[in-house]
Amino acid sequence: MSSIQSRPADSIVLTGLRVQANHGVFDFERAEGQEFVVDVTAWLDLSLASSGDDLTATVHYGELAEEVVAAVERDPVDLIETVAERVAATVLAHEPVDAVEVTIHKPQAPISVPFGDVAVRITRSRP
Repeated sequence: MSSIQSRPADSIVLTGLRVQANHGVFDFERAEGQEFVVDVTAWLDLSLASSGDDLTATVHYGELAEEVVAAVERDPVDLIETVAERVAATVLAHEPVDAVEVTIHKPQAPISVPFGDVAVRITRSRP
């Protein structure tokens, strides 16, 4: 799909995946690690899967969750923006997926003011 506006109305949603990883610009973030929380919405046409009760016509959400967690865990980087791109690429690697929205929450972000959440959200689609 060339634009998010033409994405299918159907989606698979994973919310609140918790991952321990070592991303961040500060040495202590890389050394100690911290929890990241990931939300993913994958847009795809679920009509074939639902009409035929066919797992092969959709994306197995359990396997997808494991792949997303593995993508967040590997190769520490400075920015959660980079992690979000990595997760989006992982989800879009599944042929049925036309578009994806990824939110990476960093609940222990090292900022000096009280906060409820810090997150980065990106939306990507197939070219």
